[in-house]
Amino acid sequence: MISKTEIIATLGPSSSSLTTLRKMYASGLDVVRLNFSHGTHLGHIRRIRLIRSLNKKLRRAVKIMMDLEGYRVRTGRLSGAIQLKKRAQFYLSQEDLIGNAKIVPFDYKGSLSGIKKSNLIYIDDGKIVLKVKSVEKKRLKVIVLVGGLLCAHKGINIPEGALEFKAITDKDKKDLKIAIEERPDYIAQSFVRCAQDLRLLKEIVVPRHKKCKFFAKIENPQALVNLDEIIDEADGVIVARGDLGICIPIYTVPVVQKEIIKKCRKKRKPVVVATQMLDSMTEENIPTRAEVSDVANAILDGATHLLLSAETAIGRHPQAVIEMMNKVIKNTEIYERKIKKEKPVTGKGSWL
Repeated sequence: MISKTEIIATLGPSSSSLTTLRKMYASGLDVVRLNFSHGTHLGHIRRIRLIRSLNKKLRRAVKIMMDLEGYRVRTGRLSGAIQLKKRAQFYLSQEDLIGNAKIVPFDYKGSLSGIKKSNLIYIDDGKIVLKVKSVEKKRLKVIVLVGGLLCAHKGINIPEGALEFKAITDKDKKDLKIAIEERPDYIAQSFVRCAQDLRLLKEIVVPRHKKCKFFAKIENPQALVNLDEIIDEADGVIVARGDLGICIPIYTVPVVQKEIIKKCRKKRKPVVVATQMLDSMTEENIPTRAEVSDVANAILDGATHLLLSAETAIGRHPQAVIEMMNKVIKNTEIYERKIKKEKPVTGKGSWL
């Protein structure tokens, strides 16, 4: 049966006021995502309570998804933004210092022995690319392959490095106290590697929040190796194309996305496609043709949810983004019903 593809919108500075949220509700919002990589506990609690208040007033049932940050390596404090030029060399250091053009701190605390010479390092979603020249006890000597403006607290990915990290970080544990108190409908776990990572999360949450559903974010090679067991353990899966597109060759992501959706549909598990779906609308009034095609193809492949990130969190037109996404969904599903000669199920369909 064909069911309505649902819209998940990330809340942030652009979309946390009562007026804006009312407009987003009217435009077709189904689920809100609270990204615990950003913001404060008080800010997230305020948003949760605002959503619940609006649900009651508007007689809606917009769901709440809490997205844990998980283990993420970031650049540390800098004296100012640094313009990295191609072939420039500097150090990435585990030392607690304020960085400059010669040495940049990063917050990975594990052993550097799992990082090897010639490993590639991607910063800020791959906007900056470095290559490891040598590995020392507390720092890496690197050369710039792709330059750019380096800022503090930007994400670092080392796909070939064997990094040491826990399935649930100390920060995640603190954030989960909010989940137990505020009881979101869904929790998304970042950087899931195997089914055991999800089980550890459930051990913390389920005894005190039995109705919570758990989504596994697929964004690293280990998750792809263990995909079947992860789908079986999770209540739903998120194709997190941002980090995934750094950890595997970017040109393989579309096919991997299709395979993940296919496996989830076969096992009747919800599957979310995320990252840059209507990214140009973070600034612009309308999306690119390629973005619209991307959204439509995800729907035709069987995605049950589509996730908006920066578009609604910090974008200039959060309501317009929801409206556009809803129009693409409706038009694509009309075509899908015509081709498959099926009638849609009653109401908005999620298997959760």
